[in-house]
Amino acid sequence: MLPCVELETSPNPSAAVIWLHGLGADGNDFVPIIPELHLEGCPGIRFIFPSAPSMPVTVNGGYVMPAWYDIIGRDLMDQEDAAGIHRSAAAISELIEREASRGIAYENIVLAGFSQGCAMALHIGLRFPHRLAGIIALSGYLPLAISLHTEKQAANQKTPIFMAHGLYDAVVIPERAEASYAMLEKMGHQVSWHEYPMEHSVNHEELMDISRFLQSILIKTKS
Repeated sequence: MLPCVELETSPNPSAAVIWLHGLGADGNDFVPIIPELHLEGCPGIRFIFPSAPSMPVTVNGGYVMPAWYDIIGRDLMDQEDAAGIHRSAAAISELIEREASRGIAYENIVLAGFSQGCAMALHIGLRFPHRLAGIIALSGYLPLAISLHTEKQAANQKTPIFMAHGLYDAVVIPERAEASYAMLEKMGHQVSWHEYPMEHSVNHEELMDISRFLQSILIKTKS
């Protein structure tokens, strides 16, 4: 099981958000933003922040760092590390199953991710066999896009997707994210697209939009 940081907004949560960090970060990266989301109107949420294993990353000269998969070229889509993506997908899916075993219904579980974590959230969420509450895809793209046509699951065809990107992002260029967004829309997925005047980061306006998205998909679980 992946090591995780956990934070509950109230005892006995009825919803869960599994938040995946970007390349070189770890599970602590997004913990500080939770109070900024102001989710007082939502049911109790368990936030889970897993840490990726460390591995050599080709694009960074083989430097060992936390990564969900290897990045071989700066194009991101060139020579994708399918084996690494599948390996991390299996490990993250274990976290979803653990939440289900702890009493959180699949339809109350959200997958969120930034950059590489965004790629993993989209990859897993659209292929997961049980209906999830939603997917939050920040500053990333859809990996292994070609295989999605045959591997996607009908259970998550209508799962709401919040997809956001910085207009000045030089790490994952906006055109890459826009192409992923266009493909998902063409495949009939419900994608809410957002752009912000920022680089490869997160800003206050985006956090407020994420808060509204989470409230819209989780408020139904409040008892």
